[in-house]
Amino acid sequence: MATLAELQARLEALRKARATGVRSVRHGETATEFRPDAEIASAIADLERQITALEGRPRVRRIYISQKES
Repeated sequence: MATLAELQARLEALRKARATGVRSVRHGETATEFRPDAEIASAIADLERQITALEGRPRVRRIYISQKES
C-alpha cells in the first residue's frame, strides 16, 4: 500500500494535469492516460478517499439542496 506522502504526490499531479488539460500523468516509472474528464475526476476522488482513510478523518459527504420553484 502507498504511503500518505505518495498518495498526496499522486493527487497533486492529477489535479495539475486536470487543470492544464493534460490527459497523461507519469508518477515515477508508471504512466497513466485518462480519456474522458470523468476518468480523471474519478481517480482524484479515489485518491482523496484513500488519503482521508489514512489520516483517520471521517468521510466528508456532500448534500445538495435544491429548491423547487412554483
